[in-house]
Amino acid sequence: MSFWNVVWLIFVSFVFISYLFILFAVVRDIFRENKHSGVWKAVWLVFLVFVPFLTALVYMVLHSRDIAENDAKAAAAAQREVDSYIRQAAGRNPAAEIATGAQLLADGTITQEEFETLKARSLAASA
Repeated sequence: MSFWNVVWLIFVSFVFISYLFILFAVVRDIFRENKHSGVWKAVWLVFLVFVPFLTALVYMVLHSRDIAENDAKAAAAAQREVDSYIRQAAGRNPAAEIATGAQLLADGTITQEEFETLKARSLAASA
């Protein structure tokens, strides 16, 4: 195998892998898109099967702004989910825990020593 054959193989492999990334992005966007009906989505998919390169190119040109908007919406939704999970997993803030502890102390449910332990643990967790 000559040097130029290796260069050609690397180039063709790069182009093919790039095309696969574009194809998967187009298919993902077709299914994510809410503006078009199922029939319209099926038409795009049929054209992707029978005329793949041209269809992917046309779709990317016609819907590049929509793809960017859909990706931004998906990223924002994912960030909201992560933030919600972090808030839920983190629990309450130290001030709320100390206030709850003070209420329990006032009710006589816990002792002063237990309250001081809870207060120290809450303040240490926030630091």
